[in-house]
Amino acid sequence: MTITFLGTGTSQGVPVIACECEVCTSADKHDNRLRTSILVEGEDKVIVIDSGPDFRYQMLRAKVKHLDAIVFTHEHKDHVAGMDDIRAFNYKQLGPVDVYADERVQLALRREFPYIFADKGYPGIPQINLHTIDLQPFDIGRVHFTPIEVMHYKLPVKGFRIKDFTYITDAKTVSDVEKEKIRGSKILVINALQKDTHISHFTLDEAIAFAQDINAEKTYFTHISHRLGRHADIAKELPAGIELAYDGLQLDI
Repeated sequence: MTITFLGTGTSQGVPVIACECEVCTSADKHDNRLRTSILVEGEDKVIVIDSGPDFRYQMLRAKVKHLDAIVFTHEHKDHVAGMDDIRAFNYKQLGPVDVYADERVQLALRREFPYIFADKGYPGIPQINLHTIDLQPFDIGRVHFTPIEVMHYKLPVKGFRIKDFTYITDAKTVSDVEKEKIRGSKILVINALQKDTHISHFTLDEAIAFAQDINAEKTYFTHISHRLGRHADIAKELPAGIELAYDGLQLDI
């Protein structure tokens, strides 16, 4: 099974106007971060976790030619805004794409994309099969997901464990019960927004502490704001076994 990081960045801390900071003007490809998402290529299914505003370009950049499912972590726009662009896959595959989301996220999707759920569908709208998930494990083909609930300030967000790989995008706190689902992972992916204190995201120091508590063989940080700093500079500050993820990074799990 292959994991590809489609995006490792975030809308948090990104100015509306063009930014001229050293990260945003960096020539290092590791600093060019689209909104956070991963591609999971299993034996029999191709799955994306979250389809943010950059979804269309991410699919083109990664040359994804087939998509079976999208799994959503939560309903914030930087994680759901690109769902409309599955219509290209509908057209090519001659059928719907499966969408996995909890009931709260489904309500948000119905608000954001009412035309998809209308009784009389307009020609050419995205076609989906909606599946309800909770904290119970579920399968998409041969890919087994174990949901993990983390708190994004006061909003519950789902991370997912797939085999010995755990992926979490928007955590500020994680209960001891949910940590037990993560322990034993060989690869941990966790958010590290910036160095300064933030109300709903791990800071760099908090992410490092969390990674050291879980003690996975390898940890990658994602959901990175430009405020964190340049990839090359931050890499020098990280303990052994911990790295910044970057767009295009591929892992075999």
